[in-house]
Amino acid sequence: MNLQHVFVCGNPALDFAATLRARRTARFEMFASPDRLAAWYVESGIVDAVSPCREADVTAATTVREALYRLITARRLEEDYDDEALAVVNDAARVPPAVPQLTRSGRWTAATPQEALSTVARYAVELLSGPDVPLLKECGNPECTRTYLDRSRGMRRQWCGMESCGNKIKAAAYRARKRNTPKPATG
Repeated sequence: MNLQHVFVCGNPALDFAATLRARRTARFEMFASPDRLAAWYVESGIVDAVSPCREADVTAATTVREALYRLITARRLEEDYDDEALAVVNDAARVPPAVPQLTRSGRWTAATPQEALSTVARYAVELLSGPDVPLLKECGNPECTRTYLDRSRGMRRQWCGMESCGNKIKAAAYRARKRNTPKPATG
């Protein structure tokens, strides 16, 4: 199954946290089934193959995702971490991660859902304890709740991605300007 998920956040842990879309409004769940979770792991590049996911794997992934979202938000806002969220992410990171193997045709990483989730949690640990913390920014689209790494010159990026939120906001602003611009007098 192909999700064709957009990976715009700059780090797999941030993209993982963004799989519950529009948290403040419509709330769209990307992990609606075990197959969709498995597809995300592969499409994200975390693994090349994952053994079949079950409902329990979806539950574990969404639990880690929500804890991760709380930690990312706290770090971005320079607030204290929630102890429960810390425990959830650290417990997931303690599981052995997906391990790449060298094959005749190159690198190949096959994993269980638990190993893939551990890999995501480890990305989060590295991100939230590393030098990129000052680059964390939330998308400027009020409906979007993605956090991304702003690596733009002068940290002037406003949206998680132009294809998703940026074009929508710019088009809406253009339409509003057109509506409010007086028509030239003809005569």
